[in-house]
Amino acid sequence: MPARTSPGCGKPGGPKRPGARALRHAVVRVLPYTPRQLFELVGDVRSYPEFVPWITSMRVWNERADAQGESRLDAEAAVGFSFLRERFSTRVKRDPAAGEITVSLISGPFRRLFNRWKFHEDPAGTRVEFEIDFEFKSRLLQTLLAANFHHAVDRLIGCFEDRARALYAKP
Repeated sequence: MPARTSPGCGKPGGPKRPGARALRHAVVRVLPYTPRQLFELVGDVRSYPEFVPWITSMRVWNERADAQGESRLDAEAAVGFSFLRERFSTRVKRDPAAGEITVSLISGPFRRLFNRWKFHEDPAGTRVEFEIDFEFKSRLLQTLLAANFHHAVDRLIGCFEDRARALYAKP
């Protein structure tokens, strides 16, 4: 089944290979927490193994911040699924003034990887916008994951929603 492209997703990354099918998806949710709470939750990549079941470990290095409060770090995630065990490294940019976290590929099984989280105030809490765009180097992996890609993104977002509820829900 070919991957569906969500409307509104840009085209980050470089030129495509002929015949390559990028996997792109965008999700928008309104959650009953503050933008700052959700920014901190998503920006705390070290804690991902605690609540994203397929991230088995996380290593962070090159963490730095500038005078304006924007920070960057490099992170290596180990992921494990029933048929796949991989590591990949990303560069994470956290911009609290813009309410935005971006993640781009350093190395790993991807030809390209980009994702963006944006946090906007909303009368009901925070409007969270998440977009992801990636392509595996391996056509086999690309084909295997394409069929369940949108479900996997929804599960990922669900992990963050569950974590926010556990951390910030009022008793």
